[in-house]
Amino acid sequence: MTMRLVSSFLTAFVLAVLLGSVYVPWLRKIKAGQEIREVGPNWHKSKAGTPTMGGVIFIAAVTAVVFSFGFSYIRAGELGALFVLVFSLFYGAIGFLDDYEKLKKKQNLGLTAKAKFLLQVAVAVALLALLRLEGYLSPSLYVPFWGVTFHLPDWLYFVLAAFIIVGTVNAVNITDGLDGLAASVSVPVFVCYTALAFAWGGRFSTLGVFSAGLTGGLFGFLVYNFHPAKCFMGDTGSLFLGGAVCGMAFAMDVPLILVPLCIVFILETLSDIIQVTYFKLSHGKRIFKMAPFHHHLEMGGWLGHKWTEVQIVTLFAAISVLSAVLAFFSCVGRFA
Repeated sequence: MTMRLVSSFLTAFVLAVLLGSVYVPWLRKIKAGQEIREVGPNWHKSKAGTPTMGGVIFIAAVTAVVFSFGFSYIRAGELGALFVLVFSLFYGAIGFLDDYEKLKKKQNLGLTAKAKFLLQVAVAVALLALLRLEGYLSPSLYVPFWGVTFHLPDWLYFVLAAFIIVGTVNAVNITDGLDGLAASVSVPVFVCYTALAFAWGGRFSTLGVFSAGLTGGLFGFLVYNFHPAKCFMGDTGSLFLGGAVCGMAFAMDVPLILVPLCIVFILETLSDIIQVTYFKLSHGKRIFKMAPFHHHLEMGGWLGHKWTEVQIVTLFAAISVLSAVLAFFSCVGRFA
């Protein structure tokens, strides 16, 4: 299993680097440039025109790995990785529609919030029903660190799970605001999933192929996405990533691992919620200079020091590494 995981990682990395060397210039040629939010930091306007939809790079890489190194598992009936891949691809398709609308309209507005929400809920419910039907998850919540399990009625579990999935997907999307940020924060998340799959073995092995492949694909993508970015992942990539983050958690039947594992994504989302809520309640006052929190640090934070993009990405990635270590030890006893 060790060699299969290592091979999945290396193959996805090489494929992503090779694909990016062709795909990024093609995006530039067809002028698939990102429009920059008018309300964002002024210096981000210099990024206008940077190719978007770069998430196709790691999506293609992990897809190739699942159907090569994971093929024997699929043929044997172990379909976990295939389910997570298809689930993530559906979210990536929603992101692609959003990116396409933005490019067509030449502005940073794609699908309506209502349309995206309804599509995301529909995909979440479909995955949950499939995993439940195939026996990959139970209507129970394993509590990390405590090692106890609470059993819930199916309907309540589905409602809670759909809320968690949609929230996680959008949290990853919100975090994708700086060069290399979402990808760098996501790498430790999938390393954690790979380590758990290795520790548990058996039916989790196929999920390890997916997470190891996506880790390699993200490293290959960072060759083109790290500051200064040659391309952005776009909603195509960030929604796919969000789907993969929560899809793995549910396929492994440890959805609450998302709490310790996704601390960065959670904090980014909370900063956005707090900012909007306080702005409305205080009639125009703000807690953060700009939300989400990475923009607050860019703008000087509360102490006046303006963090560079590389500094912020390094900080957030380090926090993600620590949270991934905590998450691993909080759940490793679940099936060990």
